[in-house]
Amino acid sequence: MSEHNGSKLKLYDEKCNELLKESEIRFAGIVDKDGKLISGGFKKDLVPYEGDETRLQSFLEFVSKASIRKEYDESLGPINYIAARRDKAVLVSFPFPITQILLLISAEPSANIEVLARKVVDIFTDVN
Repeated sequence: MSEHNGSKLKLYDEKCNELLKESEIRFAGIVDKDGKLISGGFKKDLVPYEGDETRLQSFLEFVSKASIRKEYDESLGPINYIAARRDKAVLVSFPFPITQILLLISAEPSANIEVLARKVVDIFTDVN
């Protein structure tokens, strides 16, 4: 791994850890274009729900496909985020098109998606 990639991963870890300080966020991770978790993870001392990893992987596969589709970018603009509200969790994905990574977040069902999105933008504003 190059020094540049190492510093990027460290930055991603710092940003994910900052997000994990939010009480409603259970998981914050950076996933590469191959669908591999490269940074972040579940909140420390959190016991994941049964099947959390599987559900996150399924959501990741869905958002990966949706995020690379560009058919509406010209008329509607690029995707800012994709969110799914479930009974037990809110799942939100934020694509970073330049670096071809995704930020994937799992939060408590009571989480306000718009407030969460603003926090992500504030924290990740200097990451491309």
